[in-house]
Amino acid sequence: MTQGIEFNRLVLEMRSLQADAMARQKPVMEPPAAGMPSFSDMLGQAVNKVNETQQASSQLANAFEMGTAGVDLTDVMIASQKASVSFQAMTQVRNKLVQAYQDIMQMPV
Repeated sequence: MTQGIEFNRLVLEMRSLQADAMARQKPVMEPPAAGMPSFSDMLGQAVNKVNETQQASSQLANAFEMGTAGVDLTDVMIASQKASVSFQAMTQVRNKLVQAYQDIMQMPV
């Protein structure tokens, strides 16, 4: 039952982040409004979140390996999958950014 709750919480969090990102979209030529985070800030926060997820997964795995009471194998596996999925998503975002950069650089001036 905990697995379903954790997964649902993760999905809700991802949808919330998506809704926030969609709400913050502005026309390309308009400068960012005061108080609104820049794209680089949002990307940095996403990278930090992925890093935190990976560190939490690693700590949970280490605690399980040491036999810490209250650490269940299912929790370790769920945390590991969360870290893996978040890293894969971040890798895809990076790939899209690199591709966009390359496309822009190949445009004739």
